[in-house]
Amino acid sequence: MTVLSVRPTRPGQPATSLRAPGLDWLLVLASAGLVVLGTLLVWSATSTRADLTGGDADAYLRKQLVNVAIGLVLMVAVLATDHRWVRILAPVAYLASVGGLVMVLVAGSTINGSRSWLQLGGMSIQPSEFAKLAVVIGMALVVAERTERRWGRGVGSLEVVAMLAIAGVPAVLILLQPDLGTMLVLSATVFGVLAIAGAGRGWLGGLSLAAVAGAGGAVALGVLKPYQVDRFMAFTNPGLDPRGAGYNTEQARIAVGNGGLLGQGLFGGSQTRSGFVPEQHTDFIFTVAGEELGLVGAGVLILLLAVVVWRALAISAAAGDLFGRVAAAGIACWWGFQAFQNIGMCLGIMPVTGVPLPFVSYGGSSMFAGMLALGLLQNIHLRSSGAALRR
Repeated sequence: MTVLSVRPTRPGQPATSLRAPGLDWLLVLASAGLVVLGTLLVWSATSTRADLTGGDADAYLRKQLVNVAIGLVLMVAVLATDHRWVRILAPVAYLASVGGLVMVLVAGSTINGSRSWLQLGGMSIQPSEFAKLAVVIGMALVVAERTERRWGRGVGSLEVVAMLAIAGVPAVLILLQPDLGTMLVLSATVFGVLAIAGAGRGWLGGLSLAAVAGAGGAVALGVLKPYQVDRFMAFTNPGLDPRGAGYNTEQARIAVGNGGLLGQGLFGGSQTRSGFVPEQHTDFIFTVAGEELGLVGAGVLILLLAVVVWRALAISAAAGDLFGRVAAAGIACWWGFQAFQNIGMCLGIMPVTGVPLPFVSYGGSSMFAGMLALGLLQNIHLRSSGAALRR
């Protein structure tokens, strides 16, 4: 039963607003739109690829539908969990993600130069996808617990150090794979969480300088793999090696450019049907939207992503506790930067690093982690709505 609350603006005045607790339906509709659109794009990108499907044009459609179904179950489970249990289980989720990253280094599979996958029966799991969410909720829990114990005196150096330690363990394990794309997304997310939590400008500026120095040192000392260096060189000059490191970027630009204003029609993209763009159903899924749906369709996709990030930020702003505020903002930073990175590499304005487009790219791990985050956002929203009613 829906409960309505009538609240006057000032004592003695008539009521001016009605509030009803419930889901954030804009977030529901926008994320559902992304999932549906993504599933269609995955189907289109794989239906003519016999080398991927073994001749079954609908193979990846069925797999993605299974991923979505499992993701929905995970989302509902988190949404329905009492908020006190969410905070209690946060350390368990963090430790589980760290354990998964360790297992990858011990017994993982190497794909595209990165040892990032665990084979569990017939399913491949990428623990680094779950690590993004685990770091967000771990940092949110640390800052909330310590700040509440200090009677709300704000985020000090001890809190910042503790948050960085929480993020540092998964970051080191991800670097050892090495998974540069996930590391970039994680770094941007951590920076955003620290900023939202109230870390001082000195900390934020120092971390920015340290990141620049670390990147320069990694190149100078040869920490990066040769193929990773080649990707960055191809980013600065795609024509340098059009048949090698620059091939992905060059073909992605051609595919997006083929779409024009309205596109060549779903399942009708010439580059897509010919399989010229590598990893098009995963990392380069945006090129399918650009070629087959055109500028208009790609714009709708970007708009839906923007709505999802906006609603996450709105939930953060309305959250009734520090844990919810920081966690929701961290999720927004994660999705926002990852979407920018993915679309940017398809357009040639960001280096190719191999990160999926949230809710759109094919893949179980990315879908599961995204759905878990959606459930957490709705959980925070429901709790905030309930608190507003009780006031």
